Amino acid sequence: MQKLRNLPTALLGLFILATTSLYGQDLPDPDGKPADMTKPVKVFIVMGQSNTLEMGKVTGDADGCLEKAVKGENLYGFLTDAEGKWTVRQDVRNVSVMQKGLSMNVYRNDWLTVSNKIGIEIGLGHQLGNAINEPVMVLKSSIGNRGLGWDLLPPGSKSFEYTDPKDGKTYVYAGYKESPNRWEKGSTPVSIGWYAGKQWDDDVANAKSVLADLNKYYPDAKGYEVAGFFWWQGEKDCGDAALSAQYEKNLVHLIKTLRTEFDAPNAKFVLATLGEATKGMTDNTGIVLNAHLAVDGEAGKYPEFKGNVATVYSHPMAQGGSGNGHYGGHAKVYMDVGLAMGEAMTKLLKN
Repeated sequence: MQKLRNLPTALLGLFILATTSLYGQDLPDPDGKPADMTKPVKVFIVMGQSNTLEMGKVTGDADGCLEKAVKGENLYGFLTDAEGKWTVRQDVRNVSVMQKGLSMNVYRNDWLTVSNKIGIEIGLGHQLGNAINEPVMVLKSSIGNRGLGWDLLPPGSKSFEYTDPKDGKTYVYAGYKESPNRWEKGSTPVSIGWYAGKQWDDDVANAKSVLADLNKYYPDAKGYEVAGFFWWQGEKDCGDAALSAQYEKNLVHLIKTLRTEFDAPNAKFVLATLGEATKGMTDNTGIVLNAHLAVDGEAGKYPEFKGNVATVYSHPMAQGGSGNGHYGGHAKVYMDVGLAMGEAMTKLLKN
């Protein structure tokens, strides 16, 4: 299996589309034992938009359902025990929170296992649980339909100008805490009921709220360390040429600001590209893809990211789907992307 992973990207993509799944087939079954609770919890924060949510279908024997992949195609054997029941990891906590109105809703607070729907957290959690001796928490704080250049804009982001080729007008795009999202240069902006960075504020505050009440989310925890971040996002920014052009700058700032916000200067950062984005594209989706690829530490453009930032090219795992369509709920997309991102994180953690 490892030899297949070393194939050139184009050949690897063809192989995956022609077969089923490459990632995680050699993972061991979880041993059912708890982690060493004398050690601090290693926390991995997941952020983004609907890509990060639980959209993968589980029940059924149709193509795309996890049950079909596991029982009919003999994939992801570590997900079931000898009796065919879903395994439960006692060393990985699965926590998912989301802002609804004025309050934080808790959607997951349990040991990692498969339930009615899955997202990338299943693959992430198994990779991390196998690689790390300490207790692990996968902490997801995100919601769908959010853009990096508007809803998730980090503090310190400045406004910028963009001339729209469609109407020839120059617009000012909001910086952090400004509203609305854009206004014509020279006009007076009229605030709306949202501001640049509102979702950032909510998602970061909710993640911090979980960590401030750690024992509620990881029983018997003895402190924590934010060890890494996962990011899968970009569709909303692809819908705006100005935000696509600004995406790389915003992404670099996001990585640095997350580390500052969580007092985690050495935390690793792994992101996945959009499944519909292919190398060589020149439209907005291609521009965002190039931004995703540019921040990878091995790309060399940002030397400070070498050994601590990695990008997973997800197109070969997308089963022909797109993020805007939630990959048709295809469970193998969420499993494979999660496993690949988790594998990338475990490699960074060794640095």
